Amino acid sequence: MTTKFHGNENVACEAHEPDFLQCVEGFFDQAAAVCGVKKSTLSAIRGIDAVLSVTFPIERENGETEIVRGYRAQHSRHKLPVKGGIRYAKDVDMHEVEALASLMTYKCAVVDVPFGGAKGGVAINPREYTVGELERITRRFALELCQKNFLGPGVDVPAPDVNTGGREMTWIMDTYRQLNPTDINAPGCITGKPINQGGVRGRTEATGLGVYYSTREFLKFEQVQKVTGLTGDIEGKTVSLQGFGNVSFYAAKFFIANGAKVVAVSDSKFCAYNKDGLDIEKLGKYKAEHGSLKGYPDAEITEGSTKALEVECDILVPSALERQIGLKNVHNIKAKIINEGANGPITPAAHEILVQKGVVIVPDLLANAGGVCVSYFEWLKNVSHVRFGRMNRKWEEQGKERLLALVEEQAGRKLSESERQQVIHGAEEHELVYSGLEDTMIKACEETRITAEEFGDIDYRKAAIANAIRKIASCLEGTGVMFASRG
Repeated sequence: MTTKFHGNENVACEAHEPDFLQCVEGFFDQAAAVCGVKKSTLSAIRGIDAVLSVTFPIERENGETEIVRGYRAQHSRHKLPVKGGIRYAKDVDMHEVEALASLMTYKCAVVDVPFGGAKGGVAINPREYTVGELERITRRFALELCQKNFLGPGVDVPAPDVNTGGREMTWIMDTYRQLNPTDINAPGCITGKPINQGGVRGRTEATGLGVYYSTREFLKFEQVQKVTGLTGDIEGKTVSLQGFGNVSFYAAKFFIANGAKVVAVSDSKFCAYNKDGLDIEKLGKYKAEHGSLKGYPDAEITEGSTKALEVECDILVPSALERQIGLKNVHNIKAKIINEGANGPITPAAHEILVQKGVVIVPDLLANAGGVCVSYFEWLKNVSHVRFGRMNRKWEEQGKERLLALVEEQAGRKLSESERQQVIHGAEEHELVYSGLEDTMIKACEETRITAEEFGDIDYRKAAIANAIRKIASCLEGTGVMFASRG
């Protein structure tokens, strides 16, 4: 099997280290060895259920015809629909899609989202195409998925990924709806849509918020404090983030809003470092205007995305690509906690070295599950056909008004209008989404801690995957689906 390198990945990994799919399977096998699930069930969980590889022609605006290749993998259909993003990248291939689909299954299970795992990819660099050409590619890929029964509210629910967003999700939804004009649940065929197309408020920042919540919860654990020597508060901690896309931008905002100091951020080519802290909004505007962090005046700029991994900090958030910490650079890592904002940023060998050094790793299937959770909330909104809060917000406010009137009467003092509004305010949709995500992350982090202790202080990645395996096994064995085809 060939090893594929993304960007600076060869700076991190030795040639003999496993590729992404092998990393995911290796981590699964380590957790499988301690989880107590029987081998036949483990084999059923580990395998990929279905894969789709398609090629189709599109006409470029210069009149030329180009053949485009797309992929979709459905790792597990123990729960339906299956869910996972669609990535547009020149070097995306079936191995990568299978790895991400597998990881998505375990991610959904660990945070109790009742979906199976899937992933898709289209092998193009979107920057090389016009908007019209991208729309034709996206709609044709959606058509291929529909024709092969890989797309629908009860079958497969794709979501945005690298180089895709609400625009592409809308094109896919519209293609599905045209092919299924009587399906009233058509908006639920895909998540990550704009609000005016059935999206949910809070989805954009969800993954970054989940990174913040999971870091905050792990810092509260006594064992984490003991190993790292850190206090249990976010306030005062230093943070470095590799990657400057949606995940790291919002994670940085939430860390800063809660008292942390972001000292380093890198994009795909450069790293910005300031020991006194970076202004993340100003940095984001500079990147948008100039295309990279090169030349940013209020930081020390060095070349190389992986530089952000090696700075002195309390919390490191690799949120770029897979296999960014390997045997070549693992000994340069100085962070005390690593929160995997990206999928698969650490190779198995590097993971073991870090754990032995006492570095606490919040694993990807838990750390970046915020997007999965809020995609689930969006799907619920679509199939229930009602905005969150619409039925109960005013009733909640009226109840608080009556209670407040009694309190004011007993206290002999009227609150100011601003004080009154703070008390009686009913939850808006994004506040309910935040609340649901926070509750989910707290529960999943606590389950991971308990399992790590149950199995004799194993690392948190093994614990999280073991939890996922046991939940999936319970579903498969409970329904008898593993043996349904046997006479």
